[in-house]
Amino acid sequence: MLSSTAHYQQEIDENPDNELVELVTYVPDLVLDIRYATANNVLAEAIYDRPAAYLRRPVAAALREVQEELRKLGIGLQLFDAYRPYSATVRFYEKIGDETYAAPPWRGSRHNRGCSVDVALVELATGRTLPMPTDFDDLTPAAHTIYEPVTEEVRRNRATLLGAMTQHGFVNYSGEWWHFDHQQWADFTLLDLSFAQLAACQSGRLE
Repeated sequence: MLSSTAHYQQEIDENPDNELVELVTYVPDLVLDIRYATANNVLAEAIYDRPAAYLRRPVAAALREVQEELRKLGIGLQLFDAYRPYSATVRFYEKIGDETYAAPPWRGSRHNRGCSVDVALVELATGRTLPMPTDFDDLTPAAHTIYEPVTEEVRRNRATLLGAMTQHGFVNYSGEWWHFDHQQWADFTLLDLSFAQLAACQSGRLE
């Protein structure tokens, strides 16, 4: 697991695909709703020091393709979480303690690899969040991807999200309709870099 910016930059020098790309500038019209930078989340406390979202370069490219596909339908992605520092995963597990909803520290999360996203759908013209089975981070069976009964509108939205994400290389975690792992996740290491560290790395490369 990498926790220093020097080692992270070395990874990028060895393979540019290792770079964590900031999604707000990389994916057009992406709506960020980074709940873990606020108290509006399952732990009722801020976990992140800022509302940021990053993914490894090929994963970010795949998410941009999803957004382009959805735009044809007049809708787009609302993103709750992407890259997650390993220390945040530890904190989640300490609080939740259930592997169904929180990755255990001894395995780490695919979020820690910069290869997972938590997403919903919005209407591009209005910014309205489309109805889904539950709110983000609902820890009940209703959040499972095949849960029934749901309304026809919810079923359609859930299927649209699943279809678009699957088409571009993402695999859904069946316990959470919003969670998707990119199929290349095993190619990347676990990271414990803060968003402040990532911002400093990005700034350094631009100077």
